[in-house]
Amino acid sequence: MNENALEIIELELAILLRRSTSENNHKKIGTLDRSAYLLLRRIANKGAVGVKVLAGEFQLDISTVSRQAAALEQKGFLYKIPDPLDGRAYTFQITELGKKELYEHIEARMERIRELLNDWPEEECRVFGELLRKFNYSFLQH
Repeated sequence: MNENALEIIELELAILLRRSTSENNHKKIGTLDRSAYLLLRRIANKGAVGVKVLAGEFQLDISTVSRQAAALEQKGFLYKIPDPLDGRAYTFQITELGKKELYEHIEARMERIRELLNDWPEEECRVFGELLRKFNYSFLQH
């Protein structure tokens, strides 16, 4: 890979991460933190799941995911479904309140992205999305 291209990618990723996590960046987007958003989005899209599977998908340790899910359960966004075969195991499912919160958060995020990409041609937006997906998938391969 061309060193200049690699340097540009490295710097631009650092800037993107900084700007996307900065509370001073324009305005707060939605009401959920990143971990809550990703857990709720995953469960809403793919259904009930246990912490082991979530930990594997997000490449986190089980205790971290368990703590994050417990916080969402306390807020009423998730509920536990006991495993009938193993009394110690359970899966998490999203509640109606969790869905409402998630969809409001998604809409706020989409509106902010819409604002940022307003001047971009449709084709560039499509390609950008595909390249981001490809880049994120690369993390799972290495």
